[in-house]
Amino acid sequence: MNKPLLAALAALVITGAGAAPAMAAPERAAAPSAPTASTAAQASTASAADAPALKAVDFAGTVALSNCSGSVIRFPDSDDNAPALVLTNGHCLETGFPEPGEVIVDQSSRRSFSLLSSYGYRIGTLRADKVVYSTMTDTDVTIYETTRTYAQIRSRYGIEALTVADTHPVAGTAITVASGYWRRLYNCNIDGFAYRLKEGDWTWKDSVRYTPSCNTIGGTSGSPVIDQATGKVVAVNNTGNEDGETCTVNNPCEVDENGNVTVREGINYAQETYQIPACFTSGNRLDLSAGDCVLPKP
Repeated sequence: MNKPLLAALAALVITGAGAAPAMAAPERAAAPSAPTASTAAQASTASAADAPALKAVDFAGTVALSNCSGSVIRFPDSDDNAPALVLTNGHCLETGFPEPGEVIVDQSSRRSFSLLSSYGYRIGTLRADKVVYSTMTDTDVTIYETTRTYAQIRSRYGIEALTVADTHPVAGTAITVASGYWRRLYNCNIDGFAYRLKEGDWTWKDSVRYTPSCNTIGGTSGSPVIDQATGKVVAVNNTGNEDGETCTVNNPCEVDENGNVTVREGINYAQETYQIPACFTSGNRLDLSAGDCVLPKP
């Protein structure tokens, strides 16, 4: 995982991870060329003449947590007077990593978030009143409800929430991973998708794989992955293979439909978010029983 910052700095070893289940022998992918992290809000140039116009993504709408990154999000149907939501990773939850199969809903929280301007300056503090949803099963997300509405945040800080796209991301899309913790932007493309991504005891479905220039680090966990053409969130940054190991913590492996394993050292990943809007009402109330909601349930 792109570890929470304290774990990254201390190089802590996470214990208790069980052995991976029996799989086909791993195929080791060719090592990628050395990536260079982008530190400017400059969009990539589309290679095809008919590619959509790209936008320079900045930090507006992102937040810094005590140990991770995140963003203020809304859904296509969210009401302006609904309580604003903050998205980060399940493994950034302040009470610790959710266990495999565990889903947390409506858990009290008093977590605070530093709200950033477009230039990455802290312009205010948002506070949570609860964890609406958190899991590391099938995906890696935590969604907090804050004490302010979108209208209140806009009025006080001039910041618009980032909209979560409700359609599946597309390979080749130019993206920006915007880390509120580091005030750093990584520009690259969606290289493809991992049918299953396994890391320690956790398994995630249909994960986004980046091209090498998004070489995210500890503290970038929970960063929104933003489509440069639409400005919408298409995924949440969460992990990368650091040492070339197979399916261990901090060294996720890809598993295809036939159980074949591929290791891509130095490559980083995110979890798709297009499934989330179907699980929320216009008032941002979680409804896991909604017909189109496929998020794991408690």
